[in-house]
Amino acid sequence: MASDELAQKLQRRLQLEESGAAGEVADKGEMVAEVTAEAERGSLTSRAGAELSAKLCRRQDINEGAAQPRRAAVFNPYTEFKEFSRRQIKDMEHMFHLYDSGRDGYIDLMELKLMMEKLGAPQTHLGLKNMIKEVDEDFDGKLSFREFLLIFHKAAAGELEEDSGLLTLAKLSEIDVSLEGVKGAKDFFEAKVQALTLASKFEAEIKAEQDERKREEEERKHRRAAFRELKSAFTQ
Repeated sequence: MASDELAQKLQRRLQLEESGAAGEVADKGEMVAEVTAEAERGSLTSRAGAELSAKLCRRQDINEGAAQPRRAAVFNPYTEFKEFSRRQIKDMEHMFHLYDSGRDGYIDLMELKLMMEKLGAPQTHLGLKNMIKEVDEDFDGKLSFREFLLIFHKAAAGELEEDSGLLTLAKLSEIDVSLEGVKGAKDFFEAKVQALTLASKFEAEIKAEQDERKREEEERKHRRAAFRELKSAFTQ
């Protein structure tokens, strides 16, 4: 009897100890899970805070004029740069890809350096950085195709200084954007339009002369045919 009661007490004590150990383990597990969750929440909050801070700084720069809103990555150069013909834009695109040796869609500092050397107008490191800065709308330190087109847009509008490296690029490029013999880029493009108009008139005059010669030749053929018929009638 006494031995049964002692066995029951020992069993009860063992159950209590086991229950307490399990509870302790559970408490520790819950504590670890809670600490981990809190750490994760803190990390997410930190990242969100950093992103929000960057966005706020970007917005403040835009409001203060220190930065410009980012444009869409895809644009239509034919509608945005209407002052250029499709052929001119194709020529500019060809030149851009020619010097985009990295094939990443941008002309970086070293690629611009090579371009200016190939054009026979090498620039200093600072000069190259200033060239990019003049049209670098997104402040990434390199030229996108749109920013490359801005060089010629600004040249056409006369918005580049005479000593600007970009104006030198426009003058020496293979796109026939030369200022030789004219004063200012704007005058050049006006002269270019006039030259094209004169060329068209010249071509029209040549065609008219050719048509006139054809008409005269046809008349001579008719006259010869009529003379042969008349001669044939007298010889019969």
